[in-house]
Amino acid sequence: MDDPLIVVVLLLVAAAATAAVAVRDPARQALVLAVLGVCLALLFTVTQAPDVGLSQLAVGSAVTPLLIMLSVRKVRRRQKDGKGKAR
Repeated sequence: MDDPLIVVVLLLVAAAATAAVAVRDPARQALVLAVLGVCLALLFTVTQAPDVGLSQLAVGSAVTPLLIMLSVRKVRRRQKDGKGKAR
């Protein structure tokens, strides 16, 4: 009974990973990465590893995309101010 569910979740993970690679804008990539983190957490939960799924949910879909978004914001702010000169 679990096999069709695992296949569906694996397809979701593959689609989200492909979308993360295909998106060019770093801000959108962070959002797609959050979706990928949720899909991976679901995959871990379905494959009977709920502790790993909870860790993935916290880190992979919340903390990492947040840090990426903050970094992108800071880089764009520096470029806007003219302080981000090439070395």
